[in-house]
Amino acid sequence: MPKVWEILKKFKDFCKFHGWKTSESYDWIEIDDRYHNFLCARNIHPSSFKNIVTNRKCVVREGLSYHVVEASYTAWLFSETPSEILVKTIFENQEFPKRIALYDLSPLLKGKNLCIKLNHTDSTVFQEFENFLKKELKVKLKPLSNPELNSENYTIAKLP
Repeated sequence: MPKVWEILKKFKDFCKFHGWKTSESYDWIEIDDRYHNFLCARNIHPSSFKNIVTNRKCVVREGLSYHVVEASYTAWLFSETPSEILVKTIFENQEFPKRIALYDLSPLLKGKNLCIKLNHTDSTVFQEFENFLKKELKVKLKPLSNPELNSENYTIAKLP
């Protein structure tokens, strides 16, 4: 199985066929003046994760100069299963699920054709990434739900 960065490189090459702007040096894709940032990680401390997703910075190189832009969306590609605390961090802020996606690629890296995803964004790029995983790599995507939304944490009210 390819490594996470190899999967992302193949996807970025695939995006060029859509006419989307990609970076050779950094892992972002631009469409309609919106940056879709990809971050690869093995694991990350929840406080560091929160700082990164709150700041939303993305480095763009143009020629010999660099500038920092705000990423509209960020996808985290994990090579190890992210902690439950990290997943809960996304749902602590109601804006995070709209612009952050998580992809647990650890099963794929262990030889299984499976990726666990958490994606509630409306990012066309992330939807295409999921299609790429399914069609090009023959990977099954299994949704990861909010760990706090289980049957012990809510009740259904009876309507009159």
